[in-house]
Order: sequence, then C-alpha cells, then structure tokens
Amino acid sequence: MVTAIEPVLRNQLIERREKLQAAANGFHRPAELTRLLHEVDDALQRMDIGIYGLCEVCHDSVETERLIADPLTRVCIDHLSAKEQRALEEDLELAAQIQAGLLPTAYKSIDGWDVAYHYQPVGAVSGDYCDLINGNDSSWMFVVGDVSGKGVAASLLMAHLQAMFRTLISINLPLEQMVERASRVFCESTLPTQYATLVCGRVGSNGEVEVCNAGHLPPLLVQNGSVRALAATGLPIGVFCSESFSCTKFQMDVGDSLFLYTDGYSELTNGSGNEFGIDRLSRLMEGNGKLAPRALIDLSIRELSAFGEGRAPTDDLTLMAIRRNS
Repeated sequence: MVTAIEPVLRNQLIERREKLQAAANGFHRPAELTRLLHEVDDALQRMDIGIYGLCEVCHDSVETERLIADPLTRVCIDHLSAKEQRALEEDLELAAQIQAGLLPTAYKSIDGWDVAYHYQPVGAVSGDYCDLINGNDSSWMFVVGDVSGKGVAASLLMAHLQAMFRTLISINLPLEQMVERASRVFCESTLPTQYATLVCGRVGSNGEVEVCNAGHLPPLLVQNGSVRALAATGLPIGVFCSESFSCTKFQMDVGDSLFLYTDGYSELTNGSGNEFGIDRLSRLMEGNGKLAPRALIDLSIRELSAFGEGRAPTDDLTLMAIRRNS
C-alpha cells in the first residue's frame, strides 16, 4: 500500500519543503524551521533508499492511514512513547466526539416519512457516511456511503463528503449533477487510492424518489412484500475526475420501505466463512418490510448477530431504513 501512494507523498513532501524554504526569511523561530526541513529531507532520503514507511524500531510497515495523515511518521503505533500514545488516544476521543456530532438525529419524521439509522464504527471513528439533509423546497435527501480505508483518515474523508453535499444541496442542482460535482472535488482533493461508494437520494412531497447509486451496494426497495434491488448507476466517486452518473426514479406509496446498508453488514461472515449476503438480507426484507424503520433496523441487527454467532463486525457498519407513512 505504501508503495502505491509513495509518489503522492513524495510530492507532498517536496511541496512542504518549498513552503518551508519560502518562509525562511520571515520565520520567527529558525530552530523550528531547521528541524522541520531536516525531517522532510530525511523522509525523502528514506524514499530514495527504499525504507520509507518502515518502523524504525521493529522495521514492520507503519500504518498507511498514519502516513497519509502525516508523511513524516517514523514509527508504528506499537512503538510510540507513552506520552505520544496518550496524545493519540486523546485525539481519537476528540475525533469520535466530532464525528458523532456530524451525524443526524437517530430517528426522524419528515412530512409523512419515518427514517431511522444505525451507525457502528469498528474502531473509535468510522469511514461510513450517513446523513439526512433538508432541501430548499419540500424535498429532502438521504445519503449512505463508505469511504475506502478505515480509521482516522477515512473519517476525515467522511467529514469532507458531508461538507460537500451539504453545500451542493443549497444550489438546487439536479441529483446526478450534484454527485458529479462531489466526485470531481473529491478526486481532486484526495490521494489516487481514495474513493467512496455512496447512495444519494432525493425524496419529493408526492412520494417520488430519485436515487443515484455511485458504486455502492444496492439499496432494497420493499413494496407489497416484494423486494427490488437498486443497482449501481455509476462508479464510486473520486475514481476519475470526470465521471458521469445517472439516477433511478420510482414512486413510493404508503407502507413502502427503502433499506440501505454498507458492506460491514452484508459481508460479515459466520464461523464457516460464509457471508451474510444480499440474498439473505432480501429475504429478511420480504417478510418484514412493513415494520417501522427503527423496528426493522433492530431486527436486522439481531439477525446479523445470530448469523455471526455473536462475532463483532470487522468493518464499519451503517444501516438506514426509510418508510412512507402518509
């Protein structure tokens, strides 16, 4: 993984060096500037001799997400000093608090619709994206996504996505254009290895729903006891800077439900190595799609726990259920 992103990190380090040199004349703490220049030069030298990204203590690979966050990192988490570990723990606690503050209300009633979700990071923070956004008119939007990677780096990109969509919705773009612009900005502001799958939907007052699925697992539309999977209509966002997307439009009547999820749910395995899978989830929806969103999510979590024989998820897990009530 480090080999794949090393050219990008090299460019970042070179840019940092140029900025440090440009600031040299007016810098009021020359010793600090000299130290930073030395660390950048040392990192570039480690790249040249092929040992960049290796822990200086155990010589194993440093965590990729930490290199992305700080290309000057020299040791893995296991070999941080006690003071550095305490600082990291405090940072993670703060990041978790910030991310929790970005999430919408866990249960919401919106003009004849009920929405509930379940958000479960596998660690302190999550790379899953979950949001409900009011439009400028009587419409509203829902988004469920999954940023590549895990941990702090992925959670930062999740916050980046949320800020983009909350900004874009204010200018009343068609849904596919909104996703196209978000994809372009995401591509231009992240590393080549970073992307996100997501389902973005807009709900109108008359029950019409349009959905753009950017490389994400298919949401399940439950109507009259039958289940329809809404397949992806485009690649994940950020894969290319000039992607195009299309939308699927459908009508939801009173009693219809829409169920969205991330791969932390569908890909959980049992003791035999079998995945829970989309087919099993579809059968669960067939028999229980009339449940209220909160009850449907609670049932889904119980079924997953029983299938996995109590094993904790190994990936971030997000569920969202939407039901039309009137």
